[in-house]
Amino acid sequence: MTAHHFNRRDFLRASSVALGVAGLSSMAPASLFAAEPSLSGLTLGVATYKGQDSYFTSDAGTDKTPYKVDYAEFAGGNLIVEALASGSLDVGGMSEIPPIFSIQSHREPKLIAVLQGDVNNQVILIPKESTLDSVQQLRGKRVGYVRSTTAHYFLIKALKEQGLTMNDITPVALTPQDGFTAFQSGQLDAWVIYGVFIQLAKFRSGARVLKTALGYLSGNYLIAARPAALEDPLRKRAIQDYLQRQARTFDWINDNPDPWAAKSAKLLGVDKEVFLDVYRNRSQPYRMLPVSAEAIASQQEVADLFFEAGVLSQRLDVSPLWDRQFQLLSA
Repeated sequence: MTAHHFNRRDFLRASSVALGVAGLSSMAPASLFAAEPSLSGLTLGVATYKGQDSYFTSDAGTDKTPYKVDYAEFAGGNLIVEALASGSLDVGGMSEIPPIFSIQSHREPKLIAVLQGDVNNQVILIPKESTLDSVQQLRGKRVGYVRSTTAHYFLIKALKEQGLTMNDITPVALTPQDGFTAFQSGQLDAWVIYGVFIQLAKFRSGARVLKTALGYLSGNYLIAARPAALEDPLRKRAIQDYLQRQARTFDWINDNPDPWAAKSAKLLGVDKEVFLDVYRNRSQPYRMLPVSAEAIASQQEVADLFFEAGVLSQRLDVSPLWDRQFQLLSA
């Protein structure tokens, strides 16, 4: 297993995976499984993000896979959706949002599991000297955000709660890197952002949190698979095994904040205290969950809000994106 890595968002609990597989095998004669083909010749293509869970598989003891894992690093979930559609990947994680936009392009992945994670690591930041103290006061202000992401959704939803829309602010769509530069140089009155950029802004310029996404975002990150991969019995078995291992990797991260923060600091060239701050302030630990009606409804709410805000040109039904064949692997 190569030393690269996977996504912000990802998988189902190990004991239940074992139970699910046991449940499946109890439905067929043992003789069928005695001659089950080996996974040793199979390569599973997995998307990862810099510094995410796949960097910690050796620490968690989940790296000895019976198949080869070919990791590919991505900067965003939209790019992972494209790679799944092109056939170059088998599985990858992302927020609820990229699969919604895939419906319009008819390049839909299948959503097979949910990683529930931190929502306090998505915030509206304001400069240290800012006098803003409410979302209502963003009216007329220059607000940076990342288009078609959880930051975009959070901003629309927080404004809507105050009777405002994107038309009531001066929205500035920027990549996270460009947003960081603009915020640090005083070009933004507020910045809606996620991940390590929050801690960087806090530590480097004393930025303050106006509001976190707690109560606005579900915290659901979705595990997506290439549809054809799920039709291949061997590849499906490998994905099932990978999900189990990923759940155990996240359990290790939950239980080992200090070594996780130390390794993350080295990987990303940021002070260890930045990652300990992320850990201390998170809204909840990682939890791997199966597909559920609640998860589907949560994504539908995101799609509906984007339609109402004019981000989507038509109302979309997200339910066909979801695949329940891993339902036995309950958390």
